[in-house]
Amino acid sequence: MPLNDPGRSQTFILLGTVLKPHGIRGELKVRPCTETPDNFCRYRRVYFAAKEEQPKVEYANVQARVNGNSVILRLQECTDRDQAERLVGQHVWLASCDLPPAGSGEFYLHSLIGKQVRTTAGQRLGTVRGLLSSAQDVLVIGDGDHEYLVPALRKFIAAMEETEIVLDLPAGLLEINR
Repeated sequence: MPLNDPGRSQTFILLGTVLKPHGIRGELKVRPCTETPDNFCRYRRVYFAAKEEQPKVEYANVQARVNGNSVILRLQECTDRDQAERLVGQHVWLASCDLPPAGSGEFYLHSLIGKQVRTTAGQRLGTVRGLLSSAQDVLVIGDGDHEYLVPALRKFIAAMEETEIVLDLPAGLLEINR
């Protein structure tokens, strides 16, 4: 039986999506959405929910291995194909507290959410409201009704402080958001 802890206030990071069962022993084939799918092997617990706002259900990660462009995940609580079928389409999440500490000069993208943003020219853009993940991670920066979508590239971040990010953006990038 999976562990369910909906009362815990926690930030979760999307790791991937369950594509289908793998074999008959309950393993799952997962499409990762992380730069380093090998990290699935480090995580001892993962969480499942179809949508970000839904309560997450905790599972013990027994084994993970990269297989081409996917990750094969074996969970303690998922021991047969029928159980695995019920998880198809679910997103796999990691509690942010289970991430290893960021190295010197490094940061996790989710840590940018809530920070104020301005450009090196002094223009205030608003607050990082969220992240869009696709082929390229994108910061969603909002100020009132206006929203900017800015690629989350290290080369655009000129400075980062506890409550503020300073972006050095190429000419024309903000204008395409109008």
